[in-house]
Amino acid sequence: MNNAGDPRESLFVTVDNPVPRVRRLTLSRPEKRNAMHGPLRRQLLAAVAAADADPDVHVVVLRGAGKDFCAGYDLAPPPDDKYADAGGGPGRFQREVVEGWLSLSELSVPVIAQVHGNCLAGGSELVACCDLAYVAQDARIGYPAVRFGVPDLQFHPWLMGPRRAMEAVLTGDAMSGVEAVAAGYANRAFPVDRLEEETLRIAARIADLPPEIVELNKRTVHRAMQAMGMHAAVRAGTETSALASTTGAFGAFMAAAGEQVTAALDARDGRFGDGRTASRGPA
Repeated sequence: MNNAGDPRESLFVTVDNPVPRVRRLTLSRPEKRNAMHGPLRRQLLAAVAAADADPDVHVVVLRGAGKDFCAGYDLAPPPDDKYADAGGGPGRFQREVVEGWLSLSELSVPVIAQVHGNCLAGGSELVACCDLAYVAQDARIGYPAVRFGVPDLQFHPWLMGPRRAMEAVLTGDAMSGVEAVAAGYANRAFPVDRLEEETLRIAARIADLPPEIVELNKRTVHRAMQAMGMHAAVRAGTETSALASTTGAFGAFMAAAGEQVTAALDARDGRFGDGRTASRGPA
């Protein structure tokens, strides 16, 4: 795959076709636990669009390289790597990521998330906007960033209902893959050593159906969610997220993260016994 944008960019999304009519996109920044900066997001959306335009592709699968699916958005990227697109104004980052992930619902092909390891903060936003999500039973899925701010894309009540959503956004605690299925966030959970096999099995079943019928059936679900107000609600939520970034709590955390991300994350999550303090990996 050719990178979108500057051809000098490193390749942060790799592409293969593991079974007929299935395009697989792998977040390939494992040294950062696939934390998403602007170039990765830009390349991912370009790769998904390319798959959607390819008549030989009927299904897209997203996964992460290394130990985790995605540890979230990169908290301290180089200045030129914060954004994926040109823009400006208050709430630019929130609008960019929300519009990017919501665009998955407008694709013709279904997008399946294959989730293992940590799937946190921005990573959980990406998965929430995929059409289907299959997760490892021992995956850790959550939004610990609510301990210093407000989610960019507020999917929680739409997928999990008000009670479970409220607990998630007030505590920042992570769910296991099994708990994520019970909460309505994911479709099914599998042992991690079977996750890829089972995800591709389901993808192949979908890919074997007439693509024009799959597209129409996908749209019936998304149009219903839009009619109920999901997209309007999450777009409106970008203003709350942007407002949170003006608070003292958010400013103090980001200042600490700018100096030393690992220490800031440990300080955020240490007293809760999760995040890096549980897995010794970035949260």
